[in-house]
Amino acid sequence: MRRSQPPADAGADPAVRPVGSLTQRPLAARNPRIARLARLARQRSARASERAFVVEGPKLVGEALDAAWPLEAVFVETVGLARPAVAQVLGRCTEAGLPVWQVVAGALARAADTSTSQGIVAVAGWPGPLTDVGADDRADPEDDEPALVLLAHDINDPGNAGTLVRAADAAGATQVILTGRSVDPTNPKAVRAAAGALFHLPVHPEADLEAVLADLGARGVQRLATVVDGGVPYDEVDLTGPTALVLGSEAHGLPEWVSAAVDQPVTIPMRGRAESLNVAMAGAVVCFEAERQRRVRRAGATGPSGR
Repeated sequence: MRRSQPPADAGADPAVRPVGSLTQRPLAARNPRIARLARLARQRSARASERAFVVEGPKLVGEALDAAWPLEAVFVETVGLARPAVAQVLGRCTEAGLPVWQVVAGALARAADTSTSQGIVAVAGWPGPLTDVGADDRADPEDDEPALVLLAHDINDPGNAGTLVRAADAAGATQVILTGRSVDPTNPKAVRAAAGALFHLPVHPEADLEAVLADLGARGVQRLATVVDGGVPYDEVDLTGPTALVLGSEAHGLPEWVSAAVDQPVTIPMRGRAESLNVAMAGAVVCFEAERQRRVRRAGATGPSGR
């Protein structure tokens, strides 16, 4: 995919240019490029209109490079150049031909929505329409490995949203769909919590939960709504076929009408006194049960328990 270039800096000093020999003048905190970083980090509308988001730290920038994710430009603080992890990923960025800009100390922490800068950030592009989920991408029961979709509704906390993406990726899910008033998956906190999974797993924000459920059902995908109590124990349900796991917000759960729109409510039995699990933890538990059952099936056993 061709990388898009960042916009020209209106009124910028012509002597300031991307790093080649690492001798360019560092960008000041008020430079238009740094101001753009701040907009992308703090404003969902800016990320949507510019189709770009911020990736922070050498580990996540390295993950993006590993995934061949489209990166526009890289910014590194002068003090960060002495850090081995930053220097290593910076070398990969320059080898990839990415524009690299030095910035003054402290500028990234102020711009990139983090209390402590890791010394390097990148501007990443979003490679597909944020609201376009193709039929082949959403769920295909004809695939060798049946679809496993994590559908999260009204997840407001970016840490939970990112952790759900991370857990879904680790469990081999097909994709994550965020509906309702869920947080933007390119929110910097969500990107950090996803720990690179955003670069490997399709993640789609969509507004209409009812339409998504109807479409998944029409494709032959089993739809399971996670509820605190009253559902079938999650490990007694066959998760080896095409399946969508539907989770609601911790504060309000799923809308009441969802029970009639899905095939089965499921519950995670608990022995302790906790009223419920964190939504990200609940999603991880059920996702990994699906992977356990599928691993058993791949090994030649039958049935959800493998017995």
